Parts: sequence; C-alpha cells; structure tokens
Amino acid sequence: MSTVAFEKPQPVSEDQIDFVRSLPFIGVHVACLAAFLTGVSWNAVLLCISLYVIRMFGITAGFHRYFSHRTYHTSRFFQLLLALVGCSALQKGPLWWASHHRRHHQHSDQEEDVHSPERMGFWWSHLGWILCRKYEKTDYSIIKDFAKYPELCWLNRVHVLPGMILAVGCFLFASWQGLVWGFFISTVLLYHGTFVINSLCHMFGRRRYQTTDTSRNSLILAIVTLGEGWHNNHHYYATSANQGFFWWELDISYYTLRLLSLCHLVWDLKNPPQHILDAARS
Repeated sequence: MSTVAFEKPQPVSEDQIDFVRSLPFIGVHVACLAAFLTGVSWNAVLLCISLYVIRMFGITAGFHRYFSHRTYHTSRFFQLLLALVGCSALQKGPLWWASHHRRHHQHSDQEEDVHSPERMGFWWSHLGWILCRKYEKTDYSIIKDFAKYPELCWLNRVHVLPGMILAVGCFLFASWQGLVWGFFISTVLLYHGTFVINSLCHMFGRRRYQTTDTSRNSLILAIVTLGEGWHNNHHYYATSANQGFFWWELDISYYTLRLLSLCHLVWDLKNPPQHILDAARS
C-alpha cells in the first residue's frame, strides 16, 4: 500500500503579496458589488462623495502634510482628530503611514524606495507593496516625533477601529445602501485616489522641477486628491503646506487648512520660499 506525501506549504516571502492577509482589502472591493442589490439614490451618492472628501482630507492634510512632513502646527487634540479621520479611510495607522512615506522621500525611486514604479512597476507601486509582509510593521525610529504620544501609538495599533465605527454609522444612517455607498464604495475610491499618487504621479504628467526622482504634476489627480497631484512640486520642496505653489494650481486641502487657521485650529502653515518659486519660472 503506497502513501501519498504532502509537501508542507512554503511560507510567503516578505517580498510577495500575502493573499491571506490581504483578504480584508480584497473583501472591501468585492463588497462594492452589493450596489447591484441595494440600488443607488442621490442620498447614497451624496454620502459617498461627502465621506470621500472628508476622509481624503484626513489622508492629505493629516497623514501626509502633518504627520509625514510637519508642514504646520496644531494642538494635541486636533492632531488626534486628524489621525482618527485618516484611520477611517482604512489606510492603516498614522505612524505606519508617515514612517513609510518619510522612507519614500529619503530614497525616492532608489533601491530602498518602498513604492517606486520606476523600479518595481505600476502595480507594485500602486498597491502591491501594501499587501506584502515586508512593510506591514511601523518603523518607529523614523517617526519619533509623533511616537512619543501614547494615544497615537494606541491608535496606530487599533487603526481599523475608526473605520469599523464609520461602517456601523453608515448602516444605522441609511441601512444597507448607506453601508455599501457611504463606506465600501467610498473607501475603494479613497484607496485608489491615494494610490495613484505613488504610481501614476511618477509616470505621467509635467516635470516643472528637475528632481532626483520621476515625480510629476497632474491637474486631474490634484482634483481627485484635493491637491496631492502637484507631486513634482512636493518632491522638490516637501515641507510646504501647499503643494499647488501658484494660484492656478488647485489645492483644496491647503484652502481648507487656511480656513482652519482662521479658526486657530492650525497655525504656522509653511509655504515655499521665493527662491523655490523663482526656480520654477527660470
């Protein structure tokens, strides 16, 4: 009688997409198909757009311009509020997000860049790097300025909680249609609205400044991301609160920060110095 030998499954390499760990991410996309069952209404579309804009601001003005680059100052309370709104977008925690983004700027389009389309291709830079084990942990050594706050460290560990609370809120507010459109579809749009900056903004668009990477400016992506599409500007001078350096470069996140500064919720917004603007004209 012969026996069948079963090979032990090989562990997933840190550089490969871990599909088991990626099931929640995939599930959010699949859940959008429920829209065929729930139908659509103007209220559902309005809820979807509203939560997209609010949470995109949490990513752009919070996770990116504040936690990653410290382009303005705010109170400890409003800092936490920005982190909560950003976490509701289901793009992991503020310290995780900012630490990897700082690493990206240190090594943009070089070997140690975590999401370079120049080196690894479109799909890896768009979402592949997020779904592998290699980058699942937070490098606290590069984010010490915010890691000193226990509430941010706690939120970084339970980063899915704000999103889950929002999902429940959408259901209670507008039943299944509210959950599907207000949460799942809005979240998927947020995912790819954010990810295109890492991928497409290093592939297509205009290069105003000669940087050491392949960053580009895109009006279309600036509209989609509330101002993040001026990516070449940003890589040339990353410590500016406004990424649209000139008046004709739409930057809704910056306009909102200016309004918040009038309410004294944020202050000391950094802007590009004159020599940076002159370099663009020369």
